[in-house]
Amino acid sequence: MLSRAYVDELCATGIEAGLTRVGVASADPFDDVRAVLEQRKAAGLHGGMQFTYRNPARSTDPARALSGARSIVVGARSYPARLVAGPIGSDTGVPPRPVARVARYATDDHYRLLRDGLHAIAARLQADGWRARVLADDNALVDRAAAHRAGLGWYGKNANLLLPGIGSLVVLGAVLTDAELPATAQPAADGCGPCRRCLDSCPTGAIVTPGIVDARRCLAWLLQAEGDFPEEHREALGDRIYGCDDCQEVCPPNRGALRDGPPVRGGTVELIEMLTLDDDQLLARFGRWYIPRRDPRYLRRNALVVLGNVGDVSQQEVLAAVRRYLHGDDPMLRRHAAWAAGRLGLVAEATA
Repeated sequence: MLSRAYVDELCATGIEAGLTRVGVASADPFDDVRAVLEQRKAAGLHGGMQFTYRNPARSTDPARALSGARSIVVGARSYPARLVAGPIGSDTGVPPRPVARVARYATDDHYRLLRDGLHAIAARLQADGWRARVLADDNALVDRAAAHRAGLGWYGKNANLLLPGIGSLVVLGAVLTDAELPATAQPAADGCGPCRRCLDSCPTGAIVTPGIVDARRCLAWLLQAEGDFPEEHREALGDRIYGCDDCQEVCPPNRGALRDGPPVRGGTVELIEMLTLDDDQLLARFGRWYIPRRDPRYLRRNALVVLGNVGDVSQQEVLAAVRRYLHGDDPMLRRHAAWAAGRLGLVAEATA
């Protein structure tokens, strides 16, 4: 086994390359996590989500991603959390164009910055003669489980990993290696105590019990799922167009970052723009997001639901957008436009 001093150097390399926290754990299979994933998948709680659920036998066995893997170097990178307020009106008294909120983690390509730090660690390992593979936002590894084993944090009741002194506003990734490295820490103890703010604040009750999320109710997942957006959750979607931060916004360990951290810019998008751009333009603007089958009609589907929640029918461009899709040739978008029309009080048009 390599020395702890070498591990300290690897961790320092990651921090210097932009990571917030780094830890090391063994690459033994996550057998307990596999059992949980299989149970929840069998119960339908995955809601069709493929991430780590697609093949639990693979995503819980690091050796499937790197043969001979003996250690996992886990990295976390914080992302900006303090929102910059957008315009609430204008000097002319004209209502502002309708906008939708983007979850903080999606306001920039934070995974690219995370990977930069992980690749710096991998490069050091490779330079020293070891094999290494970077995994981040990938079906090949349960990254929260790896981060938990490495002692970076504990599982919150909202199923996010909470890092002491930082909270859950981080992205996670790992470097698998055949180097045998000593672990940096034991898994962190629970820090939630009796708090249940995330459960009580979830707009759809998707956190069905501490640590268990029913993806079929989770707005963040439903925005990424195929097919129609479930009608019973459309009003609850509010002005969200990608992701949902509610369970993190109420979480006490995140207070510092939400109050004092660097500001998030680009936390909103204009709905009328989304509904007028062509396919290529939509993918050029929003292609970083997860879009089912890379089909931009799902961006329009989501935008129509949000427009139904926040639109103002006194604005001609709102009426024009709804009518355009009411009379379009896409059945799914016609259905969502009809719902938006009804929500905006255009009952006759919605039922025409």
